[in-house]
Amino acid sequence: MSERALLLAGQPQDADGPVFAAAWEAQAFAMAVMLHERGVFTWKEWAATLAEEIKAAQTSGDSDLGNTYYQHWLKALERLVVERGVVSADLLHDTAHAWEDAARATPHGQPVLLDRARAR
Repeated sequence: MSERALLLAGQPQDADGPVFAAAWEAQAFAMAVMLHERGVFTWKEWAATLAEEIKAAQTSGDSDLGNTYYQHWLKALERLVVERGVVSADLLHDTAHAWEDAARATPHGQPVLLDRARAR
């Protein structure tokens, strides 16, 4: 089995490939592929980090019903980009909060823009 096949093993798929419950899941998936292609991590490193994040979540009480899989995926991505020096933990934290602020400031149905958070 190829490394890419291992990456997708057990994930929901249709005839066209992986199925995502939300757009952010597909974006997180695409970021992992892009970061791998740019040499930030190997698939083996990615798989180990993702497995560690899933295990930590299960230890903390995650019921492992599959609906939190991409949350673990995102935590693994965040961990790897900080460990590899792609971004600082502070910048990652500040950007996440800026998005949260922007989402709260955005009227329903409108695109979320970081500038909205700064305008308040």
